[in-house]
Amino acid sequence: MNFRTNIQLQKEENQIDYASKLLLIGSCFSENISKKLAYYKFDVASNPFGILFNPKAIETLIENSLNEKIYTDRDVFLLNERWHCFDSHSDLSAVAKNELIFNLNSAIKSTNKQLSESTHIIITLGTAWVYRFIETNAIVGNCHKVPQKKFVKELLSIEEISVSLKNICNRISEVNPKATIIFTVSPVRHIKDGFVENSQSKAHLISAIHETISIVNGRYFPSFEMMMDDLRDYRFYNSDMIHPNETAVDYIWEHFMRAWINENTASIMKEVYSIQKGLAHKPFNPNSEQHLKFLLDLNQKIQVLKNNYNIKF
Repeated sequence: MNFRTNIQLQKEENQIDYASKLLLIGSCFSENISKKLAYYKFDVASNPFGILFNPKAIETLIENSLNEKIYTDRDVFLLNERWHCFDSHSDLSAVAKNELIFNLNSAIKSTNKQLSESTHIIITLGTAWVYRFIETNAIVGNCHKVPQKKFVKELLSIEEISVSLKNICNRISEVNPKATIIFTVSPVRHIKDGFVENSQSKAHLISAIHETISIVNGRYFPSFEMMMDDLRDYRFYNSDMIHPNETAVDYIWEHFMRAWINENTASIMKEVYSIQKGLAHKPFNPNSEQHLKFLLDLNQKIQVLKNNYNIKF
């Protein structure tokens, strides 16, 4: 008997190999996938403005990057002895105002370059719930613990999300028509919004993505569906019962590889994995002849990958 409903994925076109340039933007689940890609030494950049959960915040990042926005004093504010920007995650916040502004403008430049050069852009949407700052009427990427009374909480409609995603795709296509855009919905549940409200939010995101990719050249990877309909068990969650645990992330990553990683790249990934395990090895005697020979062999393997595939360790 089969007690699982496995999701079967087809091989995608325009697959990823070691010549690919990857940009991941969105919720914390995109961080999990980017870490996997980085471990295997793919050319990957992730969340230049930190984790962004809603589609409007991601659209703002892409618009500002392609328009080469210059951040100034007017775009930042001081709260709890740190400087923040509503467009970015608190990871970019800083004690010094000039440091934050410099980091924001540096991220804009790097994102502009990545959007223009990436072969694959993976966008992970987390929630359709947004917070609109009353003072400016702008939807923010992060509230930075500003009192909630200064915001209006809204649920983006399917139409609003679809318009935002189409704009994202069109703007990217203007500068990089060959880029493959992959959308996915984060399996992380935003239950602080409420169980029903979280389900409504995810439904809006999924519906808007499918409406968008039926019109523009986009793809969908079902990470949300794998968590909800395939794994479907609390043993695949962390202790908070919200975030997927390592086993779940590995499972979804394996499906991503089957669908999106070129088969000819698999053998190189195995070699990278072997080297990574070797680099993490802690010897009992670092000066032993055996370990010195091990390091020499490891360095030779690294050099081969550098020369043949431009893989950097």
